[in-house]
Amino acid sequence: MFKGVFTAIVTPFKNGKIDEKALRKLIEFQIENGTSGIVACGSTGESATLSFEEHIDVIRITAEAVSGRIKVIAGTGSNNTVEAVHLAKSAEKYKIDGHLQITPYYNKPTQEGLFLHFKTVAENCSMPVILYNVPSRTAVNILPETVLRLAEIDNIAGIKEASGSLDQITAILRKANEKFCVLSGDDALTLPLIAVGGHGVISTVSNVAPKDMALMTDYALKGDLKSARKLNFKILPLIHAMFIETNPIPIKKALNLMGFIENEIRLPLSEASGVSISKIKAALKDCGILQ
Repeated sequence: MFKGVFTAIVTPFKNGKIDEKALRKLIEFQIENGTSGIVACGSTGESATLSFEEHIDVIRITAEAVSGRIKVIAGTGSNNTVEAVHLAKSAEKYKIDGHLQITPYYNKPTQEGLFLHFKTVAENCSMPVILYNVPSRTAVNILPETVLRLAEIDNIAGIKEASGSLDQITAILRKANEKFCVLSGDDALTLPLIAVGGHGVISTVSNVAPKDMALMTDYALKGDLKSARKLNFKILPLIHAMFIETNPIPIKKALNLMGFIENEIRLPLSEASGVSISKIKAALKDCGILQ
């Protein structure tokens, strides 16, 4: 069972290359503040602009830095099923605990195509697969009926749900087996998702506020909704600030302001605008992260 807060770690760059020292520092920051696991090479990790070699290198560095202390989930998805299988098998050379597999983007497969894609990937992986549904980025929504079919496959362990629909999330939770985990793909919906039976979040904002996200999620999972709500209200303005421009533009700027990483992001994404930077700074100060 994947449960708690899994940080979709940014990929820090320096002079156009992966900044291994900064990545290891970010991972230590996460572990020290109670994060349940690290997701390497997710959307927040700019996986779309990493070469195959860089992709595997980020996974290797993450697995080495974590060294079994918390879970590691490798983003190994693709809109090419053969490529997804190849990437997943390559990632399994390192100590990972699971795969995050996005719905194939641009192709716009049917529900049967989605089922067969994920089934094929799962059958070729040794480690558990977590589905990743994010229609706003991929132009395809994996429907609850398809998710429930996939949940019956032994090696498919859960889903990161970023459809933004609590109805859809609840439909999955209502009928899925107990071993199937449902994680929020939207930071702002973490508490509501847990309230209807979910298991945690794959988070962007935990890059900068791991302790608060971990505590809020832990309170919610334990049924202490009063304490969870209090922290949720504290974090929400920060969450909103981290999505004022396309992710991961704001979160990388925030980590740069905190002194963790260089101010580098890869094209076609560009640096945060001046107005956005002011809002990011204000949110970090309001949350007590910056002085």
